[in-house]
Amino acid sequence: MTAEKTSATGLIYDDIFLEHDTDGHPENAERLRAIRRRLLETGLWDRMRHVPARPATLDELCEVHARSYVRRIDELCKAGGGRPDGDTVLSPRSCDAALAAAGGCIEAGKAVMAGTVRNAFCAVRPPGHHALANSTMGFCVFNNVAILAKYLQRSEKVTHVLIVDWDIHHGNGTQEAFYDDPTVFFFSMHGFPMFPGTGTKQEIGIGPGSAHTLNIPIYPGADRAEYMETFEHHIREIGRRFSPQIILISAGFDTWKDDPIGGLGLELEDYTTLTTLVMELAQQKCGGRIVSVLEGGYDLRGLALSVENHLLALMGEA
Repeated sequence: MTAEKTSATGLIYDDIFLEHDTDGHPENAERLRAIRRRLLETGLWDRMRHVPARPATLDELCEVHARSYVRRIDELCKAGGGRPDGDTVLSPRSCDAALAAAGGCIEAGKAVMAGTVRNAFCAVRPPGHHALANSTMGFCVFNNVAILAKYLQRSEKVTHVLIVDWDIHHGNGTQEAFYDDPTVFFFSMHGFPMFPGTGTKQEIGIGPGSAHTLNIPIYPGADRAEYMETFEHHIREIGRRFSPQIILISAGFDTWKDDPIGGLGLELEDYTTLTTLVMELAQQKCGGRIVSVLEGGYDLRGLALSVENHLLALMGEA
């Protein structure tokens, strides 16, 4: 294995993700087109190690989701699509895109664990962190991060996983998947009382998973400096309490100051700082192993530039 391989940052992208046609919805294919265009303009696209996506298997999905739910999504898409909930849109190829998103994240995890890439970013859609065991929610179909974590534990013999969710919306689906699991630490910083209305400080896990969920709600009026100081304090505290073998990021960029859905006042350089703080913990605990998965971010310019900063940090060039 060469030094070049182990220092590379992987990228998961496939045109199938554009086939999830949401017809003017805020979570639409232009998001990935904007990211791809920016990475091509800057040359980052060709400097990253591209990891092919593939459809997740039914068994992989069913580590998180009910078989009846997966079947229902497939049937709805084959029937032409529709709205399985008030916020989520499905088109004829949405199930194919969602399968590839989950499978692409798994392939990223495999590459990181094998050492063929140092870390990876999954530019996938539909997003996943709101998806529940038996229902879509908040633009999300299959819970990509949760499916990846379950895969790593089952097939890569990973015993401890840290999931860091910095999307402006609480990752309720991810929390649900691991709420009683002491082997997965879930850390979420999110706007509150924004959608979905979950993620209070009192939600800390149950049974053996107690104290392995950490929710930090950010209330209206909080400023950017407070947000960044709070994140730094808690990510360092987690490092003193928990030793992951890999860190997964639910990377939402809807905390960007001009995001039309979110917006917590963050600037582009803040995504560099957030990424660097997670990388420092990963270097201390798990050989730098990180898989970052795209969640929200709906201002096209802000999304593309934020992802660029995130990737430069992952590549060690921030």
